[in-house]
Amino acid sequence: MLSANAIWAESGTWTSAATGRAINYATSAANGTSATDQNGAPMTIVYLTNLGFPKIGQNSTADDIAWLRNEGWQVIVLNYANNAKAVSPNLNLDIMAINSALQSGSFCGCTCSAYRSYILMDGYRIRRDVAYYHDDPTVYNYPDVYKESKGDSLYLDLIYPANASATVPVVITFSYSNSFATNNGGTLANTNQHKRMFLPYFWGAFKDSFVEGASAVGMAWAVCDHPKYCDWGQGKYTGGANKSLGAIEVNPDAARKVKSAIRTVRGIGHELGLNGEVVVTGFSRGSTAAALAVGDGKIAEFEDATRGRYADESSQVQCAVLGPGMFDYEHALAASTEYSRMNTFVTANSDASWEQQGALATIKSKASAPTLFFHNTDDFYKDSDKDPQGLYATQAALMKAKLDALGVATELLTGYSSGHAVPQDTATLKMMYDFVLRHVTTANGIGQIDAQKPSADATIDILGRKVSSEYKGFAINAGHVQLNR
Repeated sequence: MLSANAIWAESGTWTSAATGRAINYATSAANGTSATDQNGAPMTIVYLTNLGFPKIGQNSTADDIAWLRNEGWQVIVLNYANNAKAVSPNLNLDIMAINSALQSGSFCGCTCSAYRSYILMDGYRIRRDVAYYHDDPTVYNYPDVYKESKGDSLYLDLIYPANASATVPVVITFSYSNSFATNNGGTLANTNQHKRMFLPYFWGAFKDSFVEGASAVGMAWAVCDHPKYCDWGQGKYTGGANKSLGAIEVNPDAARKVKSAIRTVRGIGHELGLNGEVVVTGFSRGSTAAALAVGDGKIAEFEDATRGRYADESSQVQCAVLGPGMFDYEHALAASTEYSRMNTFVTANSDASWEQQGALATIKSKASAPTLFFHNTDDFYKDSDKDPQGLYATQAALMKAKLDALGVATELLTGYSSGHAVPQDTATLKMMYDFVLRHVTTANGIGQIDAQKPSADATIDILGRKVSSEYKGFAINAGHVQLNR
């Protein structure tokens, strides 16, 4: 399978949930100096080869692995031997299992970084640590030593098919693990930079496989530092009390960063074989950020690209997949911490407005991006005793209603599990990929079984219920299941 220039240190078998079989693995260290995280753990690529669908990247597997090793990556290769079950969404089961192992710091006998490790599919490479925005340290004013500095860059990682046989779209997500500057005895340290992939808070902890699984349906993907470059519970506006911005992100800063990330991926994509089509997605605080890209309307303060990159590129997206998040602070539950903190910020800043502190501000016409929402109906967050519908259900309903009124295509998936969680079952994940594939252009024949929209008489089995192609999600009310159409 591989050329002799790859020196394999260990080999063995690993049991794949996707195929139900033991598959072979082989590991190799970086060629030369190993790239490591701040704790000294090797940055790692788990590379899935000989999958059940055609490669888009036209390089040999050996060439791509050698390239990764030359870039400093430790590589763990899983050989699926062209198993017909190694396709989307089955592969998501393995992605969840691999990330669960990586977050504990080891996989297939290798010590691995818990926040600089990625799962790539055959034919893909990674461009890591791409700066996409220069942070203004006076927005969150944390820590004190940072607010007096010139600010750090926010970064993203872009995973793409190399030497591709077709141009492909990209899924962009905003991390729900924050990167931030660290005060080390009165000087700045980079201890918490590049924490966008911190698996114990991110995809590992939540078994979130949607973005990394997008390669199996013919897409590139990118993961970006969250726009709030600050420890999540910290941050204060100028003149405000400590933690006065805890657990919220503020505009226009967040919107500028989201738009810059999209422009940066689009700009770099020209040289990497991307087709310019962009899907945004996110969960929790990452969904709050991603939602800022949905609207078609322009707000001058949001469009300022002075600190960003590729100012001439469009920041418009083709569709969005949004998990539970905050989309309309003004109409959030008044007792919620998000509402109270945003109210304090808006009241204290004469140039801030309620309308601009959320995704609804730029949703102006049918040209806004088609959006799929997902959340569990019992995901009450902190306000379960005050809001019987649930904070996130209310937020999704507000944004969906505005898009629906304008004639923008929307879908809603609910009841796939419980609590603050992402979909993990293959049936729901398939619905999410199907939605995306109806709005972007991918290479023919890549990835998913029955990826097209089901026929009118088709049924999908989810949580033991057969539902028609008109299915829009479950609502769980008063102990019974109701189909939303």
